[in-house]
Amino acid sequence: MSDPITLIEIQEIMQYLPHRYPFLLVDRIVEYEEKHRIVGIKNVTINEPFFQGHFPGVPIMPGVLIIESMAQVGGVLVFKTLPDREKKLVFFAGIRTARFRKPVVPGDQLRLEILLTRARTSLGKLQGTAFVEDQRVAEAEILFSLVDRPDSNE
Repeated sequence: MSDPITLIEIQEIMQYLPHRYPFLLVDRIVEYEEKHRIVGIKNVTINEPFFQGHFPGVPIMPGVLIIESMAQVGGVLVFKTLPDREKKLVFFAGIRTARFRKPVVPGDQLRLEILLTRARTSLGKLQGTAFVEDQRVAEAEILFSLVDRPDSNE
C-alpha cells in the first residue's frame, strides 16, 4: 500500500471528474491511499442552488446529494490511477444500506471517507461515510460501473 497523499485541490479533481457547477460536489481531497481509501471535503454553503427549494426557511442538504458527494469522492479514487480515464465514465450501479443520521445544513463541512471494497475490470463497490465534525451524518454502500464515454470512439 502506498503512503497517503494529503491534498488534492479542485483543479486536479476536475481532471478526474466530468462534473461541473452546480453539480461538482467535492471541494478538496485531504487523504488518498491509492486503490484503497480517500477522504474528501464538501463545504456546504447557503449559496448552493438546491437550498432554494429544499426547504425554504429550513435549509437541509438533500440526502441524495450527500450520496452523490460520496460517489464523486469515490470517483476520484477510481479515476486517479485508471490508465485510460479520459475514455471512461463511472456510473452508479446501485446504492445499498444508505442511512441518514443527522441533517446537513449551510455552514457544515462534510468529510467524506470512502473505502474501495471491491474492484473488478468494469464493476466495483465503495463504502462511504459522511461526517460533520466528529458526528457521522450518513453512510452508504455504493456500487459503480466503468463505461466507455460516448465520445471516446473518435
